[in-house]
Amino acid sequence: MSLCVVGSIAFDAVESPFGERERMLGGSAVHFSLAASFFTDVRVVGPVGEDFGEDEYAVLHGRAVNTDDIETISGGKTFFWRGRYEDNLNTAHTEDTQLGVFGDFEPKLSEASRSAETLFLANIQPDLQRRVNEQCEGARLVGLDSMNLWIDTARDSLVQTIDGVDLLFMNDAELRMLTGESNLLRAAREAMGMGPRAVIAKQGEYGAALFTPEGFFALPAYPLETVHDPTGAGDSFAGGFLGYLASQGEGAGEDEDVLRRAMAYGSTLASFNVEEFGTERVQRLTREEVDGRFDDFRNMTAFAAVPSA
Repeated sequence: MSLCVVGSIAFDAVESPFGERERMLGGSAVHFSLAASFFTDVRVVGPVGEDFGEDEYAVLHGRAVNTDDIETISGGKTFFWRGRYEDNLNTAHTEDTQLGVFGDFEPKLSEASRSAETLFLANIQPDLQRRVNEQCEGARLVGLDSMNLWIDTARDSLVQTIDGVDLLFMNDAELRMLTGESNLLRAAREAMGMGPRAVIAKQGEYGAALFTPEGFFALPAYPLETVHDPTGAGDSFAGGFLGYLASQGEGAGEDEDVLRRAMAYGSTLASFNVEEFGTERVQRLTREEVDGRFDDFRNMTAFAAVPSA
């Protein structure tokens, strides 16, 4: 199944205890599409300025991501974000945000993108997400990510948009904020009541949790000795998750076993993403490495049944 992602394409400047980069490729649509490309054909939709050049396109084309629907705005500047992480890497401080062409983003989808069978609405304004979803009549599986900004400023629109998707990706604090429920299980059930069949709670270094009508599943984050840059980890997780689902064909989003494997593949891609800055590690990543770490994940989380008396 083909997959289309609509979201931000950016340049990031990041400082962490392990180093810094002044200008590197980033953005939700970029991190998502690179991760998803290990499993399926991906089309990326988003705006860039004239400062986005061949080197940046080469990163996407190196993973065979289709960039036909990246729109270059004449005279514009690509979205830019500068951030700094503290020692524990759980706290990010935004030091500069320049929306550039992203500030007036109005997604323009080709017929091929509108016909994609799987759609990911990355973190953008909820009205835009909903308009994109309404255009994509061929989508059989739709995932959505959002954040506290939209819960604060456009909650009614966000809830209306959530009603039209199958999978909701948020971190645990955002789910609690969205629903007003302090307990994560109750928050997830409340969120499922808004429309999606499954809710995925991203929990950073503690892993991720999957909530469906059939039950609950959780995985820890893959243990790493070195984490350089957590920027884009959540989008890489979503890319691995939805990319794997897309590769499994129609009905994958309703199969509990497939969803659980998708959780592991999402966590696997996120773990590679954070090992270096930006897209540096993912650019060198191979499918063999992905599958090897997936197997490690499976062995790490398996346990023996209690022997019969």
